[in-house]
Amino acid sequence: MGPLMPAGPLQNRVLPTGEIVAIPARGTLTGNRGILHDRQGRLGRARWRHPNWVCCALEFRGRYHGPMPDRGWTALFFLDEAVALTAGHRPCHQCRHADAGRFRAAWDRALGPAATTKQIDRILHPARVSRDRQQIRHQAEARTLPDGCFVLGQRPLLLWGDAALPYSPQGYAAPVRRPEGPVTVLTPAPMIAVLRAGYAPRLHPTAPVPLP
Repeated sequence: MGPLMPAGPLQNRVLPTGEIVAIPARGTLTGNRGILHDRQGRLGRARWRHPNWVCCALEFRGRYHGPMPDRGWTALFFLDEAVALTAGHRPCHQCRHADAGRFRAAWDRALGPAATTKQIDRILHPARVSRDRQQIRHQAEARTLPDGCFVLGQRPLLLWGDAALPYSPQGYAAPVRRPEGPVTVLTPAPMIAVLRAGYAPRLHPTAPVPLP
């Protein structure tokens, strides 16, 4: 028997700032970090059970696994792939095989060939989150950052071209001017390198930019 579902929204939506929140808005991609919920479908203190964080399609071969799959893992959800990358999730090799290949090629160009995806995860994990579950952020000059990464303004901003797209869980607001000078970067440093090497994340339909 699967978990008992709470009456309201499940706590399974991941924000660019790293929090996992309960909101009614759905995401366009899902992801896996292991079993994080209890029998009532509630999250405990754990935010991961293994370092192999993947980003998956909502449906695969006509199947939708649901928010609490019978096999036991907790399905997390993201507005789009830019948010998933900022949370530290790489494309799944099974349900997003072509995107995983593009990601791997960009990784190899940026960071050198990796023998396995486990090696990629070993590099990614300490750049995602600290041992006390805090998102790892860093400082950089805005002009040096690639398209598809998030920085922290009054709310998270997705950088794209000369603009920045203000994030909300429902989608992106109208573009504003791209920040200048030092900024706080939410996207992990290895993901910044992958974006800089040419990986273009798949964006939510509310993003007023050409979709990859």
